[in-house]
This record gives sequence, C-alpha cells and structure tokens, in this order.
Amino acid sequence: MAKKVGVGLVGSQFISTIHAESLKLVSDAEILAVMSPTEGHAKEFAEKYNIPSQFTDIDQMLGMDKLDMIVIGAPNDLHCEITLKAAEAGKHIVVEKPFCMNLAEADLMIEACKKANVKLMYAEELCFTPKYVRLKGLLDEGALGDPLLLKQSEKHDGPHADHFWDVERSGGGVTMDMGCHAFQFFRWINGNNPVKSVYAQMGTTVHKEKTKGDDNAVIILEFENGVTALAEESWTKLGGMDDRAEIHGSEGVAYADVLQGNSIQTYSTRGVGYAVEKAGNTVGWSFTMYEEIWNYGFPQEFEHFVDCVKNDRQPLVTGEDGKAVLEVIFAAYESAGTGRKVYLPSKTQADKPYKLWKK
Repeated sequence: MAKKVGVGLVGSQFISTIHAESLKLVSDAEILAVMSPTEGHAKEFAEKYNIPSQFTDIDQMLGMDKLDMIVIGAPNDLHCEITLKAAEAGKHIVVEKPFCMNLAEADLMIEACKKANVKLMYAEELCFTPKYVRLKGLLDEGALGDPLLLKQSEKHDGPHADHFWDVERSGGGVTMDMGCHAFQFFRWINGNNPVKSVYAQMGTTVHKEKTKGDDNAVIILEFENGVTALAEESWTKLGGMDDRAEIHGSEGVAYADVLQGNSIQTYSTRGVGYAVEKAGNTVGWSFTMYEEIWNYGFPQEFEHFVDCVKNDRQPLVTGEDGKAVLEVIFAAYESAGTGRKVYLPSKTQADKPYKLWKK
C-alpha cells in the first residue's frame, strides 16, 4: 500500500481520545472519520482532532472507500456487531479490550475476518509498553533464568463510563475490564504457552450500589510449562492508576512500575490540573505523569497495527489472542463462583462471564 492508511474511529469517549492522540503520532496513518451514535459527540471530537468526516451511523462511515482500518472503542456489548459489519465492508479491524462478550461471539468475529480476508487485531497495549517490552527482553535473553512466577497488577478507583458498571453491557467487573490486560501480558511474557488452570477470588467490596460485578479480584494462572502467574485487579484503589509487573526466575528477579517509576513527584496545596489517569484528588503529594500514552505503549501499538495493514504483516496480538484471553476470563469467573480451580480448555455456553460467578 503506497498511500497512508486511512483510519476510522468508532467511539468518541476516553479510549478514543487515546486512539486519536496515538494515531496522530504514526506517520503512515491518517484519521479520516469518527463515528458516535450520540448526537454532537462525533462532531465535537472531529473538531478537536481535526478529523474531516464525522458520523452518527456506522454503516455510513464504513461506506467510505478511503477507509482501510477501523478502531473499535465502543462498549463491550457492541464489539461483535461492529466487527462483523466492518469485516463485511472489507475494513481491517482493531478491537479494544476485552475482545467481546463471549466465546461464540469471538468465533463469529474471527471467522468473519478470515472470510473477508481482513486483519483482526486485538488492542492489548501492555505488549507494547516500553518498560514491559524491556522486562520481556530480560527474560528472553536469559538474564533471569527460567521463569517461575509472573505477577501483574492494575488498580484504580473505577471506570470512566456508566456502561462499565452495567454487567449486562460489560459482561463482568474488574476481571473483565482489567484482568484481560494481565492475562494477555502473561501469555505474551510466557511465549504463548497454554494456560492449564485458573483459580480466582472475587468480591464486590466498595461499589455495591453501582454494580453487580467484581471490584476486587485475585486470579492465579497455572501454565502448561509449569509457570505460575498472579493477577491482582482493583476498582477500589484511590490516588490514580497503578500498573506493575514482576518476573521471578531461577537466576534473577525483575520489577517494573509503568507509571510511578516514570512520574514527577509533586506536592501542591492547590492540586494539579491533571496528574495521571484516575487521579481524583491531587492536593498534597501526587505522581504527575509526562508522555503518559507513550509510557503505556499506545503510539507504538498503533504504529505496529498500521504497519501490519500497510505492509501486510502478521499482527503481534490477534483475534485468536483476544479469544484466548476471554477463555481465561470465563474460567476465572467460574472459579470464583464454584470455589474450585478450573482446568482449560473449559467449555461454557454462558453469554456473559459474570453469570458463572453470580449463578
């Protein structure tokens, strides 16, 4: 492909702002359109990011011949429907996490994209986060010996939008929303070895009036190659986003802190206008981020996806990876519901993960 990759954004809220800001840094990408069903949102978004076309109807946007790739930043329950439409329109697709609502939808999405010969890419930015890429490099070069225990945690005080709290639209709570990051991180770090079993403990501890979903969770994964992985997820941690990982190996250990390790330690009696994602109160001490989206790897992620479309390369993170993560998510909710370890592969007909916990 000689020209720039024409991109259309589906969504106009928080995650789509990250998509837009990231794509603006990719020289081979050109954002041509944005779509939001809410009157006025797409227009406002288009004006802010100097995007030439804006729509309230997905079919109209997909009818643009100049669009090569769309990025889905819509609520979880719409991922499958939009993917199927985009595949039929011949557009390459980037799907935000979590991949979709259930395994049947995942199969539909993967099959539709294969049939249409379009790329289906799963937007897991932790596989592109610079500090985590370096962490994996240490393991791959043998500096830490054989991996024994992996840890990853992501914590903040709760989601941006109402649909995250509604389990009928989101499919679950913090495990669905943030555990998906850890599960793909573990698979990637561990060379995509198959997950053997999943054990989880979940609770709704603080946000009982907001959601039926879990707001705190601890999940243990056992891999076929003997590696154990521990994920800690929380929607109850105050003071801003926290994202950390560890590798414990036979010949060493490595710790990585994505945000606080890159921040400016700040004290203010007035408070900071913006410190870091999810920081509700910045009076007193706070950790103030710079180049936040770069530190998280979003521009690097989209540079890779655009390159895959432009030069017909295989994506690092695919629809099959999204489905594999979803299988772990369902197993985690089943484990939390039964109090038992769940072995994979585990077949389920549940349409939403939370139902295996709340049954």
